Amino acid sequence: MAIRVLLVDDQPLLRTGFRMILEAEQDLAVVGEAGDGLQALDQVRALQPDVVLMDIRMPRMDGVEATRQITGPDRSGPAKVLVLTTFDLDEYVVEALRAGASGFLLKDAPANELVQAIRVVAAGEAMLAPSITRRLLDKYATHLPSGDEPVPDTLNTLTDREVEVLKLVARGLSNAEIAADLFVSETTVKTHVGHVLTKLGLRDRVQAAVYAYESGLVRPGAQ
Repeated sequence: MAIRVLLVDDQPLLRTGFRMILEAEQDLAVVGEAGDGLQALDQVRALQPDVVLMDIRMPRMDGVEATRQITGPDRSGPAKVLVLTTFDLDEYVVEALRAGASGFLLKDAPANELVQAIRVVAAGEAMLAPSITRRLLDKYATHLPSGDEPVPDTLNTLTDREVEVLKLVARGLSNAEIAADLFVSETTVKTHVGHVLTKLGLRDRVQAAVYAYESGLVRPGAQ
């Protein structure tokens, strides 16, 4: 069955462009559009999309609050949120990830990246582009701890190897890159990542990356 996508952006021209790109793919179906967060909530309830392509800066209700309500404990459907950002302007992207977004994508990304990102998120994975993630977290380091604070007790539930994996996830490395760095198989890395998410009560790699920075395990700007 086709992946059902809801487009949320306050610029109709952008929504039209996204629709043209997505409807050219046999496995994607645009089921609706919304111009602000409030409309997005109504459309999610009515249309039950699989993925919401969410702008951040919109009137009435922004994308951060809409994401929080769509993915929160009172969620009314299976929708996952993929945040759209212009990067240089959107200082709220980290907040959107904390709110429950499954990843983010630059608005000027090539069409094939947009399509692939939707497929990845719909499959239950996180769209965590390594280079952009690192730049984003470093750019907004003022929103995050300095790294001098004591790490939370929950980290004590992780093994040393799981802590290593979490640090590498936070730096935006893929499973293949982590496997090469640690000289283990990708399957082993996937197992470690799964244990990290379960032990820390996190939903996906995006939340794991944010957790690592917020907890002080990884210092913004550190190599």
